[in-house]
Amino acid sequence: MTTPAGRLFGTDTGVDLVLTRAFRAGMEDVWASLTQSERTARWFGPWKGEPGPGRRIEVQMAYEEEQPWMPMTIEACEPPRRLAVSAVDDHGSWFLEAVLVETDNGTELRFTQHFAEADRESVSHTGPGWEYYLDMLVAAHEGTPAPDFGDYWPAMQEYYTELKAD
Repeated sequence: MTTPAGRLFGTDTGVDLVLTRAFRAGMEDVWASLTQSERTARWFGPWKGEPGPGRRIEVQMAYEEEQPWMPMTIEACEPPRRLAVSAVDDHGSWFLEAVLVETDNGTELRFTQHFAEADRESVSHTGPGWEYYLDMLVAAHEGTPAPDFGDYWPAMQEYYTELKAD
């Protein structure tokens, strides 16, 4: 069983769900796993379009039922340290941010989903999903077997339902 690692932080407008992952690799290599379509396809799905701040791309959610394409807006792109994207779908508004930091052993990814106060209860559903996708990212990056979604959902839902903001 995988142990949930997400933390919740209060903000002026809601909460931030923050998850971290460590990579034994340089920042540029991890950045490529987050931004190059052929590499995002290995753990989340490919994307198409013209990248750049303020631009819209289409991202395929390749590991979801029916593998839908989702329009996303690139809010910020500061290679090789920070990427922020937003989207709106049937499940609400999404504002996601990935920040990379060099460490003594490689690179740390700090992944944040920013939630408005009205969307706070969505954490119980999205937390397990992001744990899964970020572990997929680690597995794809390291060339190890992909995790089993059954180890995340519904196994982690109680943790994320009871998670309180620091």
